[in-house]
Amino acid sequence: MIIDELQKLYRSYTGVPATDITELPSSGSNRRYFRLTGVQSLIGVCGTSIEENESFLYMASHFRKCGLPVPEVYGVSADKTYYLQEDLGDTLLFNVIEKGRATSVFSEEEKELLRKSIRLLPAIQFAGADGFDFTRCYPQSEFNQRSILWDLNYFKYCFLKATGMEFQEDRLEDDFQKMSDVLLRSSSATFMYRDFQSRNVMVKEGEPWLIDFQGGRKGPFYYDVASFLWQAKAKYPDSLRRELLTEYLEVLRKYKPIDESYFYSQLRHFVLFRTLQVLGAYGFRGYFEKKPHFIQSVPFAIENLRELLREEYPEYPYLCKVLRDLTQLKQFTDDLKKRQLTVKVMSFAYKKGIPNDPSGNGGGFVFDCRAVNNPGKYERYKPFTGLDEPVIHFLEEDGEIFPFLEHAYALVDASVKRYMERGFTNLSVYFGCTGGQHRSVYSAQHLAEHINRQFGVKVELVHREQNIESVFDAKG
Repeated sequence: MIIDELQKLYRSYTGVPATDITELPSSGSNRRYFRLTGVQSLIGVCGTSIEENESFLYMASHFRKCGLPVPEVYGVSADKTYYLQEDLGDTLLFNVIEKGRATSVFSEEEKELLRKSIRLLPAIQFAGADGFDFTRCYPQSEFNQRSILWDLNYFKYCFLKATGMEFQEDRLEDDFQKMSDVLLRSSSATFMYRDFQSRNVMVKEGEPWLIDFQGGRKGPFYYDVASFLWQAKAKYPDSLRRELLTEYLEVLRKYKPIDESYFYSQLRHFVLFRTLQVLGAYGFRGYFEKKPHFIQSVPFAIENLRELLREEYPEYPYLCKVLRDLTQLKQFTDDLKKRQLTVKVMSFAYKKGIPNDPSGNGGGFVFDCRAVNNPGKYERYKPFTGLDEPVIHFLEEDGEIFPFLEHAYALVDASVKRYMERGFTNLSVYFGCTGGQHRSVYSAQHLAEHINRQFGVKVELVHREQNIESVFDAKG
């Protein structure tokens, strides 16, 4: 039946039947996609929701008139169940940036596509809203309190309750209402794409094209920024997020003046809201519909949530308590522990050899402290180590240790930050001196404390020649 209907549309448009019709992999929606080939390659769509189809058809037509890169529609069945659209190929932005997602190190080519994509967003939000009839949106014409509370309860019922967590529902609902109030203070007459993320951007001849916008409605532009840059499985490092936000704001200023401090303070509320909405979707598609792709995405969204909760949301105290408890559930912390970075810091004596790397990675740093003035050449310091006040006083009074450690900190800090972004689990940093007693001990101790304080990662500290071991636990 579906094949017959799509074949009719193809023949009507091209004048000849398609030689081959192949179904494409399905997404999370109720629409089915087919590639029809012959004199022209086209995409055939079967959608069971007529209202949703009508929204897509209206939006596609309107956005093309606005000069936006969306697929052209070539034919629609009388009952609007089937339609033919432009074939943009098979290349999703999500797949193009696969290496960057895997390593958190994005190539210049990947970054350029992300820049192009985020720079398209203000155009569809503002230029796309010009003359747009929001009554044609489905299922709702605007982002309002009802849609916010629906999404928050979607999270509560489809994800939070599915974990088995206990919580006070009335207190949670109070904070949901507060979040709704905060989000709605950003209302604007702009088009809110609602699911703007790398799976809904296709790449054709090196340029991004926009798809799956039929759930859009009138709403604040912050939502789409949060949706794109905090997409759970995209794993954009903070440095790249900041770069892409700069690109977005540059284009946004063409449409409206921007108070950057307010923009960023408001954006973080939308990032939290979007993260909860996504977890609700993952819960429904994964836990209830048993679709593995969505279950696999949960740990990435939970990690986003952990990062967000590092900074307080005083507006929602009970919600934040529940969310912190959620991120500490065993099923999520077990996965986190597998991917957490541990930095091993060691002091050693060169005359006894450079330590081996037990992690097997064979990487890290070995710093030679022997150029720093040595307290060990003075008899009165020989009974002490770099942990003892007389040696500490000598090194700090002398001062040569400070520029040495300053440069070591800079190198190690850069690696720790990148290792955390890339999900690496081990980094070794060794400090050696003549006897492994004074300069190396002082340096290793101070670096271990610095790394734990600065990044909150677990640090295993070993003073090899003193047979002293200690652990600085990761901070939540």
